[in-house]
Amino acid sequence: MEASRYKNILSRVGLFTAILLLSGCKSALLDPKGVVGVQEKELIITALLLMLIVVIPVILMTIYFAYKYRSDNTQEEYAPEWAHSTKIEVVVWTIPIIIIAILGVITWRSTHELEPSKPLVSDVKPVEIQVVSLDWKWLFIYPEQNIATVNYVAFPKDVPVNFKITSDNIMNSFFIPRLGSQIYAMPGMVTRLHLIANHEGEYKGIAASYSGEGFSHMKFKAVALSDRDSFNQWVEQVKAEPQVIRDFSDYRTLAKPSIDAPVTYFSEVPHTLFSDIVTQFEGGMHSPMSEEGHMAHGEMHHGQMHMAEHEG
Repeated sequence: MEASRYKNILSRVGLFTAILLLSGCKSALLDPKGVVGVQEKELIITALLLMLIVVIPVILMTIYFAYKYRSDNTQEEYAPEWAHSTKIEVVVWTIPIIIIAILGVITWRSTHELEPSKPLVSDVKPVEIQVVSLDWKWLFIYPEQNIATVNYVAFPKDVPVNFKITSDNIMNSFFIPRLGSQIYAMPGMVTRLHLIANHEGEYKGIAASYSGEGFSHMKFKAVALSDRDSFNQWVEQVKAEPQVIRDFSDYRTLAKPSIDAPVTYFSEVPHTLFSDIVTQFEGGMHSPMSEEGHMAHGEMHHGQMHMAEHEG
């Protein structure tokens, strides 16, 4: 009766473990849909396999030694004063050192190859999207199309996407797990991220850095459309929307904290909106220089914007 009870417990634990392992197979990082994500997956698997070269033998030897030198096995040699073996020392030090050296080389190469700000090699003209982290939502500005969206970003598949990313206040982290690298969004600075989606579909985007009360709701949809024609059709749909951001005052209203903000489209935005957001921390919007006029204000921002991008 007791044995049957333990058997049931073990079978349930085994089933639960199997479910956990199988659910991990659908992890976003292990099911990438973009060039960068695929390379990062290969890096994760390579590093894991190299580390298992040490881990698996250690686990097997632990089981073997525990069985071989169990208390009721009186046939094995008992040597309580044993303290050193040159052969064992060579093995336990040499193999990990070699593995660490290999991992170091792989990490060095992949760090430079997967540098987020490094443009991806492609013959296709990229799409530029400016990203602003707000409380607690994401604003996406399309400077070439002169439109903007909230919590929704679309782009054609197989086309490089150049993200320029900043924050309106607190530092955050921009991340589309199935497409690749996350990158920080920082106030007064511009960071760059280059991605390509190889498959049409809808992917989850998140804020990967805690930023306060609405952090858990700070999510967005990243949609890879079938081709550039589909993207252009989507742009025309957005341009038909009634909502617009006329000036920085409208932006400040949008930037007010809100939780679980709905997807919103803006058919028109100021050309200097992104640079105004980045440079608002350089003396503020009501500094004497900014009162000289919108044109002078915009020119000043573009100069400061260049410096901020260089620092980012």
